[in-house]
Amino acid sequence: MTLHSRVLAAQSNCSAAPIGIFGGTFDPVHFGHLRPALDLLEQLSLAEVRFIPCRHPPHRQLPVANPEQRLTMLRLAIAGESRFRVDERELARTGPSYMVDTLASLRAEQGNVPLCLIMGTDAFQGLPKWHRWTELIELAHLLVMRRPGGLLPRGDELGDFFEARRIHDPAQLMQQPMGFILPLEVTPLGISATRIRTLVEAGGSARYLLPSVVWNYIQKEGLYLPSLSTPEK
Repeated sequence: MTLHSRVLAAQSNCSAAPIGIFGGTFDPVHFGHLRPALDLLEQLSLAEVRFIPCRHPPHRQLPVANPEQRLTMLRLAIAGESRFRVDERELARTGPSYMVDTLASLRAEQGNVPLCLIMGTDAFQGLPKWHRWTELIELAHLLVMRRPGGLLPRGDELGDFFEARRIHDPAQLMQQPMGFILPLEVTPLGISATRIRTLVEAGGSARYLLPSVVWNYIQKEGLYLPSLSTPEK
């Protein structure tokens, strides 16, 4: 039985397909976000992937583009995929954008629907720095996007946390609404928002690193140029 057929078989015994949760500043959104999200959507037959733009990231500098601009870029980027959605709840909240609060609000809305928090291996390695990080697994599954050959934690607090909850069969995500960690390989695209901003600030082109509609919007708005490359207030 193929991976896709195992997932579909598990879903036939579950009340709802899982929802993917993809948080970030998306400053700007690019193919390094979009293609892996599509990989997971198709591999796991997710009901949808929700992109949740962060207002005030607790562990990094404030975004350069303002919330309205980042929201517009996201909407432009996902317009052609009906299973991608933008969720504005973190932009509507004041104070630091803690994922544990976001997942708690989603869990209150979704009941026992499986929620899957999507993150890269770098973000997962930094998980102990997140606010109330051990509570995330009580609210959602964790999907760790892994490039081929990427390393996973071993032998420390995070390694023990990972090994105690790791699963190998994606069909298990449909057996309960939260609590598992599943590493999955995705298309390896070495694209970063930092690199895009640096290119644009230096007068270069970001074409082919992100959707053309997003690149056109960046040019139209004059985003990431030297005079405007200061964090939002």
